[in-house]
Amino acid sequence: MKGLYRDFFLHFDVLVMAIIFGIGFVYSVIFNFSWIVLLVFVAGLIFFMFSEYVTHRFFFHLKAPKNKLFLKFLKRIHYDHHTYPDDLKLLFLPIWYSIPNLGALSVIFYLIFQDFVLTSSFGTGLVLMLLGYEWKHYVAHRPIKPKTKMGRHIKKLHILHHFKNENFWYGVSTPIFDGLFGTLKDEKEVVTSQTAKALEERM
Repeated sequence: MKGLYRDFFLHFDVLVMAIIFGIGFVYSVIFNFSWIVLLVFVAGLIFFMFSEYVTHRFFFHLKAPKNKLFLKFLKRIHYDHHTYPDDLKLLFLPIWYSIPNLGALSVIFYLIFQDFVLTSSFGTGLVLMLLGYEWKHYVAHRPIKPKTKMGRHIKKLHILHHFKNENFWYGVSTPIFDGLFGTLKDEKEVVTSQTAKALEERM
């Protein structure tokens, strides 16, 4: 069991994002603490959960593109994960994807609010929720039993996404947005998809 936890906490991409989180948290939330900074930090957490759902549903599950380079990108970022759901090399979002994307969201935030401390707080919230996402995703695919009822429920929903039907249960860190956007279904009401493990073959 110790090896399971080591695989997560010593994974290079997780370590890099954890360091970024630590620096951002100390700078914004501790050294420049205010209630507005804390509120923006929480907003970053919530926005990541929303963007996670939107990205997973509308980008990671795009129908296979004809462009070979774009197809290669989608295969690495998500398609191959559905084909080999327990392959540790495909389980985590690579930092070459995460850092530019979270960085772009932070830049947009700065352009709107023109405040570096608040931007740092928002970005730090994004990174913390990314780490939460990675942990819940890791638990869903590894022989780890969550201790809470909610944790077990979230793991079950992700397993259904992989092995029942890839068109439902997109939320990895939370099922809230599945509920809001109609993709949180009773498994008995959903037919088993033939392409859950072969996203490239969807028509």
